[in-house]
Amino acid sequence: MVAYSFKQQFVEPIRSGSKRQTIRADRKRHARPGESISLYTGMRTKHCKLIGVAECIAVEPIRMILGPLGSVEISGIEWSGTLDQFAQTDGFQKWDDLLYFWELNHAELSDFSGQLIRWDKFDPWKS
Repeated sequence: MVAYSFKQQFVEPIRSGSKRQTIRADRKRHARPGESISLYTGMRTKHCKLIGVAECIAVEPIRMILGPLGSVEISGIEWSGTLDQFAQTDGFQKWDDLLYFWELNHAELSDFSGQLIRWDKFDPWKS
């Protein structure tokens, strides 16, 4: 089972179902559609907690041009909604919030290519 770690700010959006995707850099092995994924906060720390388990439903290449006039392409197709709508699917209120997060955590990036992992059938961990 593939595991993904999230910052604390994403725990509630994941639990509420408003965040059902994550954007990640390419790596050797991401989840595959149909596989269970474990969603954690604080992985590799003493504060590690399981948020819940879900089923991966899609893994697609994503490219984001980060900036006020940015763009998002998923599987080579430009996102058809607004940038604010895309940001909301990823747990933010608006595009500017997503940009601020990326500036804090990935300041060196203005053009990002990686993977968009989507899930469904989220089962929260009851602690």
